[in-house]
Amino acid sequence: MSAAMKPAGALALAEMKEFAGFAAATQRYVRRSLDIGLDREDALERWSRDVVEAASIRAQYRLYDRLPDLRATIPADSGIDGVEPFLGQLVTLSAFDLAQGRLTSFSAYRFLYERLIGAAVRPWLPAAFCAAAAMPHLLPDMRRRLLQSISEAAATAQGWSTREPAFFPYWVEKVDSAALH
Repeated sequence: MSAAMKPAGALALAEMKEFAGFAAATQRYVRRSLDIGLDREDALERWSRDVVEAASIRAQYRLYDRLPDLRATIPADSGIDGVEPFLGQLVTLSAFDLAQGRLTSFSAYRFLYERLIGAAVRPWLPAAFCAAAAMPHLLPDMRRRLLQSISEAAATAQGWSTREPAFFPYWVEKVDSAALH
């Protein structure tokens, strides 16, 4: 059954499985980023564990203020005429997120950005990821790991799905196992 023919529940389940395969730190960063980018929760209150993380969250709030503009300026085609204002902002935002050290692969990056911006951003993600991953503010070892994480298929895809993501990870309170009995 092709991806276009799968029922929505099966696609959501596949997305949940992909998310479950990410490291705990990646999962935490994706949820935090979605809280900020989708204006779901007070991320500073929910996610800040110390002053360094609080500063990172404040910076993320400032950068994520660009998301409405990014969503509105996604180029309708692959022509280069309208790319500069969009791709420049996307690379800047991507460079910030990759520098946080929690998105350690293209798949984690793609997972987050499909949800932050929408399905229409998919054709632009390999270029933004590669540009941001190659920036000099990242340590050479991190640059190498990030750039090696993008598959040839992802980098050279002939087309992209227009289906919006179905699963958006959210904070879930821990339940005391004693309370379940």
